[in-house]
Amino acid sequence: MLRIEVFCADKDSLGEGPLWDVAEQRLYWIDSYGPAVHRCDPKGGDKRTWTLPEPVGSMALRAGGGAVVSLRSGFHFLDFETGAVTRINETQPGELRPRLNDGKVDRQGRFVAGSMDFEECDPVGKLFRLDPDLTLTTLDTGIICSNGPCWSPDGRTLYFADTSKRVIYAYDYNIETGSVRSRRVFTSFEKLRGLPDGATVDAEGYVWSCEVYSGRLIRFDPLGVVDRIVGLPVQSTTSLIFGGADLDVAYVTSMARPMGYAYHREKEAGCLFAVHGLGVRGLPEPRFAG
Repeated sequence: MLRIEVFCADKDSLGEGPLWDVAEQRLYWIDSYGPAVHRCDPKGGDKRTWTLPEPVGSMALRAGGGAVVSLRSGFHFLDFETGAVTRINETQPGELRPRLNDGKVDRQGRFVAGSMDFEECDPVGKLFRLDPDLTLTTLDTGIICSNGPCWSPDGRTLYFADTSKRVIYAYDYNIETGSVRSRRVFTSFEKLRGLPDGATVDAEGYVWSCEVYSGRLIRFDPLGVVDRIVGLPVQSTTSLIFGGADLDVAYVTSMARPMGYAYHREKEAGCLFAVHGLGVRGLPEPRFAG
């Protein structure tokens, strides 16, 4: 039976990037404008928070400990023991409008994240790949608001949303080199209520997108056709990940900041939700190999 509960009632300004770590059996997520990284146990307890010096778009755990985070100016390491933040590289030096946003790690341990226009108007964003040796490669350009990178179960298809263009793209992804080609439209949100935000792929190869400004989870089949829609308690939902001991709980972040919408009238806007009973399981999230 479908059951939706508030997993963490602490309200994030812009909750994003939920990440379930199978090894630790813990949930991580970020508050982009906190800016901060949060972590808690499977019951929502033992919460810890690390504050960051710049707005944060995403994070990934490192194989050797700590995390890699995409801050406004570029990629950084976060040391969980000391809280120290160390810059790896700047992604778009000298450009004032872009900031790094959503990102995830591929099955080979590379971190892929995109940037977005702070004003969400112009295509100044890019899609980047950070390799384990810390080499930075630009995969695509002309993006307004990068969101939702995730891979098919075999790792050979990369899904990636430009929220402002109301579209999720699919690329052929070379698992040996991390290069992309043959970008095409996977699905369009033109006839849906909201916009594509954070996303993940389940064990059956279906894409789950968090429809921001509409408060719904939308499941697409591998051809991009809507398979299922799940309503959520608030319209301000932003991203999701499958977690829990059996990877069958969808953890969904949301935002409390108004942004022209009446989120301040939504009692639970900014909370983190757990959705039980969906009948599907997710895939383990890899760690960054660098």
